[in-house]
Amino acid sequence: TEGLVRAPIPRELVDVLGVEPQSRFKAKAFTEAFLKNSLQQPRRHDLQNMLSHKAVILGYSRPKKERRKSAKARGLNARQKRELKVFQVKPEHQRYELFLPLHELWRRYIIDLCGGLKSTSNPQVVQQKLLKADFHGAILTVVRSKCPSYVGTSGILLQEFKHVFKIITRDDKLKVIPKRNSVFAVEINGFVSHIYGSKFEYRASERAAKKFKVKGTIDL
Repeated sequence: TEGLVRAPIPRELVDVLGVEPQSRFKAKAFTEAFLKNSLQQPRRHDLQNMLSHKAVILGYSRPKKERRKSAKARGLNARQKRELKVFQVKPEHQRYELFLPLHELWRRYIIDLCGGLKSTSNPQVVQQKLLKADFHGAILTVVRSKCPSYVGTSGILLQEFKHVFKIITRDDKLKVIPKRNSVFAVEINGFVSHIYGSKFEYRASERAAKKFKVKGTIDL
């Protein structure tokens, strides 16, 4: 077998294969040059020793595929949201009865969150859960405020921002109530909780991750 491999190409196949037979010295020079180009670090290898005593396995490097950067969808910035009026409730949608199903969903969510809200429920545990709860859909009532005109205002919470609550009243009026210097009452199944707006000036997402400290007294 080795003799067949080393045998020169027969003359009748030279024209068919389109190759020219090489001399022994040219073949050796070609083999060494081919090995040098194929090995990653040819200086570390003894080419003569490899050709005489070892079988050489030539590595194959696959061409690297170019990674296409996927275009990520970018959200709207604050200016674009204001221009598109994303947070504005259209006048035709400012109707109290439209948001009663939202209130019912919120009531079920809070009852589930607080484990039923029974008469035996621990008020402190319920209060801690309410601090991190989502209030969209809750019926809020302003019970104290440094601005007397806000006191008594009640309605379903439509939007909560960092510094204000937007509520829709029973007479279909959209009210914007500042959190600061106001106290709000929320009632669920006979359980009444008070929200001190000055300590509540966070976005709903921020509030869910915040640790609130229990304080003895809270002023407006």
